[in-house]
Amino acid sequence: MDYFWIFSAETWTLLLLFTSLLLLYGYWPYKYFVKLGIPGPKPLPLFGTMLEYRKGFHAFDMECYRKYGKIWGIFDGREPVLSIADQTIVKSILVKECYTYFTNRRDVGLNGELYDALFVTKDEDWKRIRNHLSPSFTSGRLKEMFGIMKTHTNTLVKNLEKSSKNTEGVAVKEVFGAYSMDVITSTAFSVDIDSMNNPKDPFVTNIKKMLDIDFLSPIFIIAMVFPFALPLLENMKISFFPQSVSDFFLGSLKKIKTEREAKNHKTPVNYDAVMNMEYLEAALNESMRLFPVVARLERVCKETIEINGLTIPQGTSIMIPVFPLHRDPEYWSDPSTFNPERFTKGNKENVDPYVYMPFGSGPRNCIGMRFALLAMKLAIVEILQRFDVINPDPNQVPLKLGIHPFLSPKYPIKLKFIPRANSSSGEPNNNQVKS
Repeated sequence: MDYFWIFSAETWTLLLLFTSLLLLYGYWPYKYFVKLGIPGPKPLPLFGTMLEYRKGFHAFDMECYRKYGKIWGIFDGREPVLSIADQTIVKSILVKECYTYFTNRRDVGLNGELYDALFVTKDEDWKRIRNHLSPSFTSGRLKEMFGIMKTHTNTLVKNLEKSSKNTEGVAVKEVFGAYSMDVITSTAFSVDIDSMNNPKDPFVTNIKKMLDIDFLSPIFIIAMVFPFALPLLENMKISFFPQSVSDFFLGSLKKIKTEREAKNHKTPVNYDAVMNMEYLEAALNESMRLFPVVARLERVCKETIEINGLTIPQGTSIMIPVFPLHRDPEYWSDPSTFNPERFTKGNKENVDPYVYMPFGSGPRNCIGMRFALLAMKLAIVEILQRFDVINPDPNQVPLKLGIHPFLSPKYPIKLKFIPRANSSSGEPNNNQVKS
């Protein structure tokens, strides 16, 4: 008790003043949604509602959606984030007022060398870069890439054949993650790395570092709680993306630009047959409805606007909760059931594009959407031609989701791939592909 009086009166005054200012700083923004008459979970000083992300973004959004309805407010640190799940307002934000009143997702800085990446830039810079990249994803270019993808699906099949004797099954995330990485690096960088068999390749290790995003990391929390510190952090060259990773990819791009050799990948192999598999596409769409990789879309309001009676002040961050919309019984009958028929011909026309958004919607939707769908279709066709796929552990169903910002399973999914007696490792014939 004697230690209580060690400090002088002046010291205690300063401590009380500092504590009062800290509390004022911590609580000051939290009247934002009260003034707008918008409900939401109660924020904690400084942290806001960020600690709820420990449940997983998708779980927190679903909890709020059920409790507060289609509009609610949350706080990432001290920053207010307006959550909107009303499809009429969503349409205005993503399409009608896309350029006039809203811009790309919020940029908290600390992007390092990725300051002009497509997912960071805004307005005219974004348009310029998007227009420059869009020709790379036309039907003609996808046909050219198909041959490259086909090479990697053959590698995928061979890897599955090697692991088919594993009685416990194969961790599919590792297998398909390697396939996706190989397709992207070969089409975008003209580099063949065979990441499944070379997990320590620099491309593999650096991409994994880049995608290992933790929104509860110290740097991110500092950026949210003390945004005034961002200029200091940027001057210190601190970034959300490790400097070694940025340096590696910049160096690789420069090397590729000077050393790239022309390769002929222009002969499509059954491209049209794969693209015309309507039920396969329906099954993929239903999978992405249940498990959208990106469970949230973000925008920022550039000017104050009123939409359907909702006032959105200038500078407000907007969050569109994709995961709850994809599972709302108001829009989907028996929403927890896997039913590809929702997306077959005659039914898919009834799907509201503003309640089904696995790749976003409007002019700022995912530029690589068709590329991703093609890569997935091709892999599935090649696998189902050659293997029977079995779930060795019934306890894996229903799937338990993790807390990573990008939707992913809590535990590795393991499947068994049993080679079919009438399959071969050679090229499939046209009848097999079209069946």
